[in-house]
Amino acid sequence: MKIAVAGLGLIGGSLAKAFGELPDTQVFGYDIDNTTIMRAKLVDAIDGVMDEENIKECDYIFVALYPKATKEFLEKFAPYIRKNTVVVDCAGTKRSVCECGFKIAKENGFCFIGGHPMAGTQFSGFKYSRASLFDKASMILVPDKNEKLEILQEVKELLVKAGFKSVTITSAAEHDRIIAYTSQLAHVVSNAYVKSPNARVHKGFSAGSYRDLTRVARLNSAMWAELFLDNSENIAFEIDTIIEELSKYSKAIKENDRETLTKLLDEGTIIKESIG
Repeated sequence: MKIAVAGLGLIGGSLAKAFGELPDTQVFGYDIDNTTIMRAKLVDAIDGVMDEENIKECDYIFVALYPKATKEFLEKFAPYIRKNTVVVDCAGTKRSVCECGFKIAKENGFCFIGGHPMAGTQFSGFKYSRASLFDKASMILVPDKNEKLEILQEVKELLVKAGFKSVTITSAAEHDRIIAYTSQLAHVVSNAYVKSPNARVHKGFSAGSYRDLTRVARLNSAMWAELFLDNSENIAFEIDTIIEELSKYSKAIKENDRETLTKLLDEGTIIKESIG
């Protein structure tokens, strides 16, 4: 089996390393940064550099790039992708990427499936990638509505071999709506939380709750800005919702309204217990 991975950052580098551990598998890597390519070759994360020739031999192509770069990659390499190849992207938003991917795949005769690995760290870049990054993680797949079930099953089996515990099938619109809450809002809140003047004097006063809430405050600003803007309506809704909820707590505290404050806290506790 031959697999190409485009974009050798944290996600792409980890995919390349995970696939490279599979028997009888060759991995070709693609990245605009030659230093990253050299490092990937040096540590045997890839068997060679993906180009217009060997991409024709690949059974699978995983595109781990930002949304805009993903679309540019597909437009550039589509003519060289063979008919029975499966292309899976890994961008953090799905509507614009899938709209482009489904169209290009149909025009060129290959299979495109939107994807989003639900794994990562607060660090980015190839040097932080590892084959075990996806152990017990979930992979979200967004197939075309007419995609063959056997192809989805084959992709699922490959992902499980790479370490993923589960595969979730959904639509692009549903993905972007939910991911705005489960991932994007968390990064916004964490990044804003550390802007308190007291963040600079927290040492000796902080414990687990501080670490949990600030873990993703350090982020790749260029990537996350693109993801937020690509999913602007959904993330804006989530930000507005949490601001509205926080204002209720602020009002109760400022007015010394113990009854309302207790009710708000109880509501949050009950909801958390019900959703896990």
